Amino acid sequence: MRYVIGLLIASLAMAACGGAGDPLTVYSGRSEELIGPLLEDFTEDTGIPVEVRYGGSADLALLIDQEGERSPADVFISQSPGAIGFLAEREHLAPIAAETLELVEPSFRNADGRWIGLSGRVRVLVYNTDLVDAAELPASVFELTDPAYEGRVALAPANGSFQDFVTAMRQVQGDDATLGWLEGMAANNSPEYANNSSIVQAVARGEAPMGLVNHYYNFRALAEDPGLPSQNHYFAGEDLGGLVIVTAAGILHASTSQDDANTLLEYLLGESAQQFLSEETFEYPLAMGATPWEGLPPLNDIGGATLDFDSLGGGLERTKELIDASGLEGP
Repeated sequence: MRYVIGLLIASLAMAACGGAGDPLTVYSGRSEELIGPLLEDFTEDTGIPVEVRYGGSADLALLIDQEGERSPADVFISQSPGAIGFLAEREHLAPIAAETLELVEPSFRNADGRWIGLSGRVRVLVYNTDLVDAAELPASVFELTDPAYEGRVALAPANGSFQDFVTAMRQVQGDDATLGWLEGMAANNSPEYANNSSIVQAVARGEAPMGLVNHYYNFRALAEDPGLPSQNHYFAGEDLGGLVIVTAAGILHASTSQDDANTLLEYLLGESAQQFLSEETFEYPLAMGATPWEGLPPLNDIGGATLDFDSLGGGLERTKELIDASGLEGP
């Protein structure tokens, strides 16, 4: 019921402000392929024009921090909670309307109402079923530094989700243990790639037997070619290797179009947008009442690890320092 009420509020807000004012400027850490269709639908349905600047979530967050009150951005869409948490910590984000916040469970939004989760994904170990015996798959991500996995586990050190995972490890295990894990992966000559897609492609063609990625990349690959020999392995229990990560959005303090910006957030949590995220990108929709794609294992069944997402924001810069210090250099 709350989901339905939220959608009604969203539709009333859109009717009130549709077609008015200057274009809404969005800085998006999500690729055009993943978020572009929804922004186009938003303009078509509301009459509110949108201009988008795409880039890496961390790079855009740092740019907004540098721009300060001069930033042209109205909305920031982040691939990772770490980047948007960084902006919340630096007080660049405005409060989101209460009725919008209530569309999502408290665990998937900022405690002070400065950002809200749009969709979720789970960290997994994707593996080539022709090259890897399921019996040898690890129960914990911490096992991957063992010599048995030397040269076999692909990483994307520059990727925002990998950095969020490392920041989460720092929060739980501490910097020394985290650096030790990173150094172990570097010493194991873990092959490095630019992003999750590259890892899944490498695993599918047998170039890398396994790789740490977000769950939905392999689902997308299999949707294009069901015959690929790749499968997701979910780490046991609440192991950090199975961290649940959210895509999040927030409104900039500097925005002069905060009403339209809030309308965009409501739209992205609406039924059609949440269905797109679930059925087209194979992510977990986060609006209460939204139904995940039937092929996704329920989050309750895989027991993915969760933590206070706000804690990821303050560690972004230190996490990058540790990754660099470990010897992992990126592709």
